[in-house]
Amino acid sequence: MIFSYNWLQSYFKKRLPKPKELAELLSMHAFEVEEIEKAGKDWTLNIDVLPNRAPDCFSHLGIGREISALLDCKPQFIIGRLAESKKNRAENFIEVKVKNTDTCPRYTVRVITDVKIKPSPKWIKARLKVCGLRPINNVVDIANYVMLETGQPLHAFDGEKLEGKKIIVRFAREKERIVTLDGEKYELNNKALVIADEKKPVAIAGIKGGVGAEIDKKTKIVILESANFDQKTIRKTSRSLNLRTDASWRFENGIDPNLTETAINRAAYLIQEIAGGKVTRGLIDIYPKKVLPKQIKLDLDYVERLLGVKISKKEIVKILKKLNFECNEEGVRYLIVKIPTFRLDITIPEDLIEEIGRIYGYGKVPSVFPISALIPPKRNLDIFWENPSKDILKEAGLTEVYNYSFISEREKEIFNYSAKGDISSRARHKEEIIEIENPVTVEQKFLRPSLMPNLLKNVKNNLKYFKEVKIFELGKVFKIAKSKSQGTNLTEKRMLTGLMTGDAFYQIKGIVDLLLNKLGISNIWYDEYQPTPEESKISTWKPKKCAEIKVDQKEIGFLGEVSSKILEDYKIEEKVVIFDLDFEKLSRLASEEHEYRPISQYPAAIRDLAVLVPQWVRIEEVLNKIDTVAGALLRDIDIFDIYEGQELPEGKKNLAFHLIFQAKDRTLTSKEIDVIHQKIIKALERNPGWQVRK
Repeated sequence: MIFSYNWLQSYFKKRLPKPKELAELLSMHAFEVEEIEKAGKDWTLNIDVLPNRAPDCFSHLGIGREISALLDCKPQFIIGRLAESKKNRAENFIEVKVKNTDTCPRYTVRVITDVKIKPSPKWIKARLKVCGLRPINNVVDIANYVMLETGQPLHAFDGEKLEGKKIIVRFAREKERIVTLDGEKYELNNKALVIADEKKPVAIAGIKGGVGAEIDKKTKIVILESANFDQKTIRKTSRSLNLRTDASWRFENGIDPNLTETAINRAAYLIQEIAGGKVTRGLIDIYPKKVLPKQIKLDLDYVERLLGVKISKKEIVKILKKLNFECNEEGVRYLIVKIPTFRLDITIPEDLIEEIGRIYGYGKVPSVFPISALIPPKRNLDIFWENPSKDILKEAGLTEVYNYSFISEREKEIFNYSAKGDISSRARHKEEIIEIENPVTVEQKFLRPSLMPNLLKNVKNNLKYFKEVKIFELGKVFKIAKSKSQGTNLTEKRMLTGLMTGDAFYQIKGIVDLLLNKLGISNIWYDEYQPTPEESKISTWKPKKCAEIKVDQKEIGFLGEVSSKILEDYKIEEKVVIFDLDFEKLSRLASEEHEYRPISQYPAAIRDLAVLVPQWVRIEEVLNKIDTVAGALLRDIDIFDIYEGQELPEGKKNLAFHLIFQAKDRTLTSKEIDVIHQKIIKALERNPGWQVRK
């Protein structure tokens, strides 16, 4: 906004600093001066007033108050003494009605008669030109001058042109038209506020006057308006009409309702002095809800804590009084501060503290390093191991997928789940799942108790385009838990499930080994899963092609081939091998600590071993026997085949292992390995029904 240096100087007896020095002073206290220019005998200051200070600083008087606080000198603002007519009353010339006081909280009118319209004095013209306004005539120029001086927009009407001698503040009628002072035509809607006489609008409220009641050379009676309008109403009308003026700019940012009287009296005095007008007796003032000064309780200790510098109570009171705040003490460390109504930006104690710091000078606040305790957040194991686990599986060639947490009625039947309320004898052996009360679609009727159903749908859809599918998902599943003590509860937990198509049992096993090892989990065992007769009827897994995944003898998941029946229901012709891990158990077992095993510089030797054992013998038993007998030179055992078929004796199965031998200090000879290998064979064959195949 443009300000006149000479105009600001007129408020002070004391000589102000030179324009550049004044600009530096204002810039140090939150008023950035963007440009300084010479304008004849004057200087213009283009001051960037922030929106929060618009209500009081979009005026020369407002900036003058700021300068007075910074220089510690009082400004002189003289309104002038009005000489009101004793014969004529304002009510005899005009009747004012405000139909909605929410949109127009205050409407103030003065009537001035016997006005002589002529050009303005040079000093008014000069100041208007410096601020970018074009002089028109003395009355209009005075209205603009007072707006620039006080921040309150005013408008002057020719009293003899107002139909019915009435001013009505109302909303426009739909498609009502008005021609403004610049000759532009506007069609209004019913949300635009207008100033109207008995028949038509004579101004768009708070924005621009109309041609119907403009001031011209013949004007004798001036109806002077000083009003306060609702910010939102003016902003919306201004935007809808694409019409922005100096007046609308001020109203949009908010104006003190108590300013209307000060401004109208100042304008009436100038018209009286310059245009020879006679001010009628009385002020027409519609002001139903008076705005009173706010009071804020200020804690002086809080001032010190927030600013980081100790300012004496005396200094704080002095600063606040310089800013026109009234202060009363309450106790030793509290002040009750009365806020002038023109400071609309001050609403809370922090606003006051900001003002104290601003006037005191931010440069006086010492720079210190903050003192605080940096407490690292507690590790959330529920999410900490998610990304590492996903990265490991992605590196192993699997692709992550995201599915909805719901399954359909068809999938419920495929996996032999039962819904709540199903009391058939067959349902008693099924896993109960949770039904949604208001499903979005029939395909999303139940909460998923497992990630497998949706992953198999992914397989079916992707096999149309790819020869093999390798995918995984980490997500929540929802189950019904029953106990005697707590009854029935709905539970949820996160599972990590992955799959591969084809004959990939040992590939999937290798990926699970890789995942668990990289997560720092040891003592991993694969125990052949043997379901009960009832479980086998509804099992997801292919018989004798499933293993429990255990860590320290505790089950953390399953690994196996999906049953042929389920694959048929999904119309999947390929074999599908799945691992299904309880991710919450996995998170609790995972560790960032890994046992360091240096890479041996000596080569490893691999021997294969096939053992024919009864079908009831668990793989874990065979692994334990081999590991115990072989000793430290057996570095690892890997099962690579489980076979049951017609070629084998009835009730038997064949287990095939890779035995990896390696020493830390030397290369093993074939003779040493043969000795250990024979020792293992003898130990295995001591068990009845066990036969090492040669």
